[in-house]
Amino acid sequence: MVMMNTKSSASAASPRTSQRNTIAFGVGTVGRDMVYNLVSMYFIFYITDVIRMPAGPLATLVGLTVVFRVFDALNDPVMGLIVDNTKTRWGRFKPWIALGTALSGVVTLLMFAGFSFSGWGAVAFFGATYFLWGVCYTINDISYWSMLPSLSLENKEREKIGSVARIFANIGLFFTVAGIIPLTGFFGEQMGSEVKGWFVFALLVTLIMWAGQLVTLLGVKQPKYLAENRDKATAVRELFSIIIKNDQLAYTALSMGLFMIGYTTTATFGIYYFKYVYGNQEMYSIFAVILGVSQLAALASFPALASRFRREKIYTAAMLLISIGYLLFFFAPTTTMLFIGAAGVLIFIGQGFVQVLMLMFMTDSVDYGHWKFKKRNDSITFSLQPFVYKTGAAVAIGVVGAVTILSGARAADESDAINALSPGGLLLLKVGMMIFPLVCIAAGFVINKLKYRLSKERHDEILADLREWGEIVDE
Repeated sequence: MVMMNTKSSASAASPRTSQRNTIAFGVGTVGRDMVYNLVSMYFIFYITDVIRMPAGPLATLVGLTVVFRVFDALNDPVMGLIVDNTKTRWGRFKPWIALGTALSGVVTLLMFAGFSFSGWGAVAFFGATYFLWGVCYTINDISYWSMLPSLSLENKEREKIGSVARIFANIGLFFTVAGIIPLTGFFGEQMGSEVKGWFVFALLVTLIMWAGQLVTLLGVKQPKYLAENRDKATAVRELFSIIIKNDQLAYTALSMGLFMIGYTTTATFGIYYFKYVYGNQEMYSIFAVILGVSQLAALASFPALASRFRREKIYTAAMLLISIGYLLFFFAPTTTMLFIGAAGVLIFIGQGFVQVLMLMFMTDSVDYGHWKFKKRNDSITFSLQPFVYKTGAAVAIGVVGAVTILSGARAADESDAINALSPGGLLLLKVGMMIFPLVCIAAGFVINKLKYRLSKERHDEILADLREWGEIVDE
């Protein structure tokens, strides 16, 4: 009992520091997610419906983006190793956060600059910038999220920090989703070109990203109970064994990867659905606002729910909401927003809960790895998060690209989009947007239920062992 009380007092930062870190860390996610979702969700739409790349070069570019995403994802653990072995006066995380956000912002602007390439020249340019963007964003992403486990060791405080971070991240997400059509249209009218309108939007979200990351860099203060325990460097030969032998991390990454495939595929299809199925592209932004509010409500309520219910029960309830939502969406009439909106609300409330849960599962697996290997590798562990995100985005881009070509959406008449798809093409688009994602998310849920073992009680035991072994330094 004495050990548990000592652990609690030592593992919690002061209230003022905790509140400051929670807000400063969360604010940094707003612009990051704006930029990430601009590229991951709308780059393919920019190529197909703004640049209007011909089918041959488009198919090649889609294939390249999938390959580049997978290649970039495989490099994430290497970046994690670099961050874990970094020692500077500013700590391990902040130098890489700063470098990554600066470089990824510049490359984002290049991607949407509207250079007048055509045909295979466009394939070369957009392929190169897409590849560079992935590398630069990774530098920031791994260092940013791997800071989270070091901000607190307590489950409840981590849930608060993670929930706030996801709230800000989803504000960024839904700003992009809701604003992409009206703002690019408005900027395009002002600039006299749709392509220029997209560039101004890219500039706006890049500036917001830089401002938010500055708040994190200046505002977050890392507690000392882990920061002082950094004398064990990780060798390159240990890199993949740390990931592979951390079984709880591996199962979490697999579950998260399947969830992100489903989540990203549905989100990426959204703009196509409202253009070619519902028949009113402008309703996409209104729909996004409704879903954004729903998901933010789920994220805001998570800490209160987690204080009353075990994570396992919350995950089960979330999966039930998601399943009902997808099935309702699939069978909903395409001429009214009533059922479409209700389905979307159910899906995104459930997905909001799963987002925080996955973040907590991965955060706890850092402590599990520390316990198992007697060495703490925050960044190598969290390199699995961008890995699964990129893998999810790669699969989503491949699925969306293939469906838009096979369904006829790519060759549709812009003046009569609602009648452009055949019944078979319409069914293919709906299966790709709703049934395929549901299968992926459900598979991830089953894996978690069967294999994840880091309950609250087990996590408390792990922290007690780490303290007894001297692996956690009391402040």
